Amino acid sequence: MSVAEVQALAADIRAQVARAVVGHEPTVELMLVALLSGGHILLEGPPGTAKTLLASSFSRAIGLQFGRIQFTPDLMPGDIIGANLFNFQTSQFTLTRGPIFTELLLADEINRTPPKTQAALLEAMQERTVTIDGERLPLSERFTVVATQNPIEQQGVYPLPEAQLDRFLFKQIVDYPSAEEERKIIALHGARSGAMAPEDWGVHAVADAARVSAAVAAVAEIRLADEVIDYILALIRGTRGVADLQSGASPRAGAMLAAAARARAALDGRDFVIPDDVKALAPALLRHRLLLSPAAEIDGRAIEDVVADIIESIEAPR
Repeated sequence: MSVAEVQALAADIRAQVARAVVGHEPTVELMLVALLSGGHILLEGPPGTAKTLLASSFSRAIGLQFGRIQFTPDLMPGDIIGANLFNFQTSQFTLTRGPIFTELLLADEINRTPPKTQAALLEAMQERTVTIDGERLPLSERFTVVATQNPIEQQGVYPLPEAQLDRFLFKQIVDYPSAEEERKIIALHGARSGAMAPEDWGVHAVADAARVSAAVAAVAEIRLADEVIDYILALIRGTRGVADLQSGASPRAGAMLAAAARARAALDGRDFVIPDDVKALAPALLRHRLLLSPAAEIDGRAIEDVVADIIESIEAPR
């Protein structure tokens, strides 16, 4: 698949998602980058901001098998990955696969379940396998997690552990829409109070697993010049030893940023990465990997401000 074909596929996907979802173009763009670079995305925002509709519409548009897990305080790891259950008729254990055996998984309100259950996703997100009773079982090579979470200030939520957060390529803040967008939402969705499925809005598949895999393969061939690699390295290392931060980004973050930059370049119709690709993606890639120092929190500093300062302080190659 050529870069132009990747661009055309992305345009078709955007058009389908827009049938059901008003606004959220930056979030759809990050979801496309995550899909094409083999990453996962975390959406954070208050209830009722179309996070679930966005994920289900995106899944239907790309033609991948869709699964959903509603995370609750009493959810157990076996409810996610499955288990070997004893069959009394055959006197044998039978593998019952959990909902994680899908291609695009919506982990809805992931931070409403304790860390023990959240950790059930770690192996799947990193290696695309799960282990049940010592047996490793492969997941689809296109396995992608779109997780939603409520703001940490709300009641009944558990903060995601750092190891879990580091598996997500991006964390995107999904805020309330503008007044104009909200008016469109009321006009479009105000005919009934119940939720409607993406297909009810005319969203249909414009791709399949084979086309997505071909697009991913094309993105992997995008050129990444040595100067851009050095720029990514400087950004990642620049997050370490900063007074406003308790900890910086891991080496995994640098590798993920390079892969994501390749995907953004393809979506822009280029077969090479430019520094602007890196700059544009760095905030969403870094905001969940960095911890503010106590002094910075007292001063009211936001993690986005610190990231912006780091990006500003490092000269991009020309």
